[in-house]
Amino acid sequence: MPHHQSQLYRPCVIWFTGLSGAGKTTTASFLLQALQQRGLPCYLLDGDELRKGLCCELGFSESDREENVRRIGEAARLLMDAGMITLVAVIAPMRHMREKLRARFAEGEYLEVFVDTPLSVCEERDIKGLYKKSRSGSLKNFTGIDSRYETPLAPDIHLKTANTSIDNNMDQLIKMLVAREIVRG
Repeated sequence: MPHHQSQLYRPCVIWFTGLSGAGKTTTASFLLQALQQRGLPCYLLDGDELRKGLCCELGFSESDREENVRRIGEAARLLMDAGMITLVAVIAPMRHMREKLRARFAEGEYLEVFVDTPLSVCEERDIKGLYKKSRSGSLKNFTGIDSRYETPLAPDIHLKTANTSIDNNMDQLIKMLVAREIVRG
């Protein structure tokens, strides 16, 4: 889709990565609302929801995680091709997975948002009780505990959520989207 100055937005994929409980879905949901308020076509793909349907037969081995990320990346690409600003909230724990994703898109079509929250804060939040299950041994291959998370080396934006308000993070995200000409200022 060609980008014209008169357009209000440019379709893209905005991928939120970070540990479980970091605030990926929350942050993406707030951005979705902000974009919807501007009247922009957008959609949120949430990793937890996609695991119940599109990726329901996949486990948490590295190869299954890689296939999970690949499928979600392809779904995000289809939505972007249909003209949507597509937000994706998925851990995608390994750098090589995220690099493969980025390589599937043209320059400027894929933006990586690192939702950086210390493990201790994620464990305190433990909204879904997953850290507790992992620590007790009843949940194996849990990212951040017995399965590693490789932090992004060069995310398009780095949000630190432990001591920053959601409003501040939204301001940072919108400024980035305006600067990258995804949305108009």
